[in-house]
Formats: sequence, C-alpha cells, structure tokens
Amino acid sequence: MKRYQLLFTAACFGAVLVLVQQSPQVERFVQHAIQSSASTNLIGSPLGQLARQVWREDPDTRKAKLLEHIQAEAKRLNVAPINAKVDRVWKAIPGYNGLEIDVEKTLELAERESFPDPPKLLFREVPPQVGLEQLGPHPVYKGNPNKPMAAFMINVAWGEEYLPVILETLKKENVRATFFFDGSWLRKNIPMARTIMEQGHEMSNHAYSHKDMSKLSRAQAFAEISKTEELLKRELGVDNKLFAPPSGDFNQTTVEIAHSMKLRTILWTLDTVDWKNPEPSSIVRKIETRIEPGSLILMHPTSSSSKALPGMIRVIKSKGLQLGTVSEVISPQRVPKVESAEY
Repeated sequence: MKRYQLLFTAACFGAVLVLVQQSPQVERFVQHAIQSSASTNLIGSPLGQLARQVWREDPDTRKAKLLEHIQAEAKRLNVAPINAKVDRVWKAIPGYNGLEIDVEKTLELAERESFPDPPKLLFREVPPQVGLEQLGPHPVYKGNPNKPMAAFMINVAWGEEYLPVILETLKKENVRATFFFDGSWLRKNIPMARTIMEQGHEMSNHAYSHKDMSKLSRAQAFAEISKTEELLKRELGVDNKLFAPPSGDFNQTTVEIAHSMKLRTILWTLDTVDWKNPEPSSIVRKIETRIEPGSLILMHPTSSSSKALPGMIRVIKSKGLQLGTVSEVISPQRVPKVESAEY
C-alpha cells in the first residue's frame, strides 16, 4: 500500500513540474502531495522536501490563499461604526469609529515579509456617517457608551490652594484632565493656569463671572463666553473647542451662542458635589458604583476632591476604563480596550 502511495505522490509532482506552476490546479496537487508524503512518513525525504519547497516557491498560490484568509478574518473581526445621535435624555451622544482590516496593506506587508504564518493583520478606523458636527447645537453630557474611557472635568472659579495637590496626583497617575476656567479667576491666575497647561491638561471656557447663563440676554451671554475665550487665546495661546456653563445653568440660546463660536457645550455625567465638602470616601464610592464608559466627572479644586482623586482614579482604572481629556472622550477615535488594572 505504501508503495502505491509513494508512486501516486511522485506522479503528482511530475504533473506539477510539467505545468511549471502555471496551472490553477497547482495548489491542489501540491497540497495533496504534502499530505501523501506525510502519510507515508516521507516528511524528511527528498520528495517531501520538494513538495514543501514547491509550495513555498509558488507566490501566486500563497497570495491567493492569504487573501482568502484575510477576507475571512475581516468578516469575523470588522466592527461597524456607530453614528452620533440626539438622545431624549442625554442630548447629543458622540459617534464611535468602526474598525476593519486593511486588506490591501495587510497583503502588501505579508508579501514583503515572505508570507509569514500567521500574517500580521493591519487595521484602520472607519468614521461614522453622522458625527457630532452634523447634529447641530446640542449639549453633550457623555461620550459614546462603547468607548472605554472617562474624563475629569475640573471647573475652576476658586480653590486655587488645592490645585497643586490635584496636579501632583494627576501627574503621578499619568492622567490628563480638562480644566474649565472662570475668566475672572483666570485673569488673576495666569501663572497657575500656565502651569496646568504645561503639564499637558486641556484648557477650556467656564464663562467669565459665573453667572446663570439662562438669565442673560443674548449679548450678555456672548460677552461672558467671548471674554474668557479671548483670555485663553491671548494669555495662553489656547485654541479652545469647549464651553461648560457655570452651575450647569443654560438654555438653548446659550448652546446656540457657543455653537456660533465653534464651541461645544459640555455638561457632566457624574457630579462629585464636592462643593458640599463630603467625605472623600463617599465620593470614591459614588464613582465606583456609577462610573461607566463615556462618563464625564465634574469636580472642583476642593479639599474633598483633592483627597478623593487617587481613589477615584483607582476605581475607574479597575473598571477597565482609560482616563483622558473631555475632547478625547467625546471624539469618535477608538480606544484599545484595556485589561482591568488591580492595585
């Protein structure tokens, strides 16, 4: 029986060599020959080695098989993008990029690397058809719930004595936050604001004099936002994109004015209520039980929040979430999912 198998294997290779690897049947011949050589314990024999060499030296066959493999993996691994939308409760919810295998670049890389097995898959992000910019003037309370990221939004109108401690914690934990500055505070504290900026944090607008925006005329509301915007640009060189209304008070006119200035109105998902001076442990428990992907966490430079910050960072990371700026959280860019970090 083994003799017949050996003869059959040799016949297969005779056909392969006659066709000089031009026939589309080459792949089937070679594969069958390899299998036959294996079944007759000829893997180390000259015939078995020839079978494998012919297989290696047939780039068209390898390329065709690789393309088939990549396309199959694409069907399995590709993720569709998610459009931004206006929610009845949460208002504007950002979109989230999809993910797909870049078939052409994956194939090119495999050819350059002599068809490794398995090939390295190269991915690319696919933007949604509808982004925040297409939704018009709506406030944003959270990022996309599919994005494993959260952000601290720190409104600053007082409490500068606690800022050094907060900055030290953020630096130690390698976390970037978004600071929204009251303009009247900013005007008096440019050096501190510059220190915050130099540490890599996002600098944004919290109006000028902490007034209830909904009670102002259109001209007054515009002045509140524009004065702080001018300070950010003139004193710090900031090209700002965000506006957080004082006390979370606003109306549609407020949002439209900010939108006309190319600013997105930002509210919060979770509030530390640190202005009431709660126990730091209660703030940490609140964040631990309510944090979710896309959360924007409101805090101020207070004693409570400065003491609670390390614990908040710990529990957020333990949920498998990354921490970034508000702009990063509400952008459609994907975030690689991370393993839960245990401290």
